[in-house]
Amino acid sequence: MNLAALFSGGKDSTFAIYKERQNGNNTTCAVSVFPKSDESTFLHYPNIEITKLQARSMNLPHFFGKTESNNVETEMQEIEKLLEQAKKEYSIDGLVHGGILSKFQKERFEKIGSKLNLKIFSPLWEIDQKEYLKDLIESKFRFIVTSVSSAGLDESWLGKEITMEEIEKLENLSTQHRFNLSFEGGEAETLVLDCPLFSWPIKIIDSKKSWDGYRGRFEITQAILENNA
Repeated sequence: MNLAALFSGGKDSTFAIYKERQNGNNTTCAVSVFPKSDESTFLHYPNIEITKLQARSMNLPHFFGKTESNNVETEMQEIEKLLEQAKKEYSIDGLVHGGILSKFQKERFEKIGSKLNLKIFSPLWEIDQKEYLKDLIESKFRFIVTSVSSAGLDESWLGKEITMEEIEKLENLSTQHRFNLSFEGGEAETLVLDCPLFSWPIKIIDSKKSWDGYRGRFEITQAILENNA
């Protein structure tokens, strides 16, 4: 089955593509939407422009849109418009997304799927969060933290690559501060630098951090595909 991927560049949306490939489904294009600001409750914001490099590394046609409002319905309309285009150009049969626990997101994707006659694939839905993070590392996914907005996650996590050692630290912090270990509640966001889907890893050339004492963001200002500059 040919699928379009709702793609933010983070661990969940990338791993969902990987899982569906293992399941025998072919992701033929990626769809990314840049929200107006980091106040969006629905879309991934930090470093969304890097999805263009990631899509190129995966050799996927990339539909990229922007919204003028953080209103969820406006964001959904932009996703729907891009999926209509993807269906026309690549004859997609379904849509894959990396949701784990958010019924809010899942129900809205299902609504779009019903409207466009697309089957919805949610390969990470209600997955065990610790085992999932371990699976990411064991599957050779390299990813960093690009934003934090939860008690227990300080400035030191910004730009940090997650390894098995960091998973143990995060598990302790999530228990103490009661946040989702996989960041499904928006406690943090991530960016995949390399994985088995990529022909070339992402190389960060320049970046900057912002931190207000509670929330912070790791902004990549320049990046390339490492062996395809």
